[in-house]
Amino acid sequence: MGFFSLVTGRPGASGFGSASTAEQVTEGIDAKNLTAIVTGGASGIGLETAKILALRRAHVIIAARNIGAANKAKQIILEENEKARVDVLILDLCSVKSVRAFVDSFIALDLPLNLLINNAGVMFCPHRLSEDGIEMQFATNHLGHFLLTNLLLEKMKNTAKTTGIEGRIVNLSSIAHVHTYGNGIRFDRINERSGYSDKRAYGQSKLANILHANELSRRLQAEGVNITVNSVHPGIIMTPLMRHSAFLMSIFHSEKL
Repeated sequence: MGFFSLVTGRPGASGFGSASTAEQVTEGIDAKNLTAIVTGGASGIGLETAKILALRRAHVIIAARNIGAANKAKQIILEENEKARVDVLILDLCSVKSVRAFVDSFIALDLPLNLLINNAGVMFCPHRLSEDGIEMQFATNHLGHFLLTNLLLEKMKNTAKTTGIEGRIVNLSSIAHVHTYGNGIRFDRINERSGYSDKRAYGQSKLANILHANELSRRLQAEGVNITVNSVHPGIIMTPLMRHSAFLMSIFHSEKL
């Protein structure tokens, strides 16, 4: 899709463009036999994703750090669709302990798992370390999702094998993956405050999302596992993710994006 099509919303070869809504794109899909986990499903892109999946009759698990906001999101979905199947589980991706607890809670529900949408994240935040001593953007955007995916992978493999339904793992990345530090990901200096750039730190975490998806896809294909793994740039959208950038907030508010 070229820049002109992107900004005008003109449909591409698929029949859809940047102006197409998720409801339009998923029209006719019946997901009643699917269970999906959406991280960061309490707001922004995650909430819209959860809404549409629920509309298409999938059983949606909203995984979110703020349980109050997640329950409010669930209520919004139920008000629009009283037959929706939505559950809420707490998940703080910057905490290894929280990720493991979330997986234990999900496994205890004894549900299949067809879709894992790794959407949650933080963006352009000041230098800060997680409770595990990892730079916050890398911990939340990449490591948390990396661990979550690995811990749920056997469940997804078993679901795909027993149901015959292809599983999907989606990492929400960003075009910002091209804007990293000079050598890409600073593996030996992830936590270093000296030379820290909130923009480049975000970029390296998004690059890690893509590398994770590509390598996991390669390994699953080699194993012959019926699971597809993708990374996606969701576009430039005004969501709470922008809260650490007053400049971007002002631009998007003025442009009504």
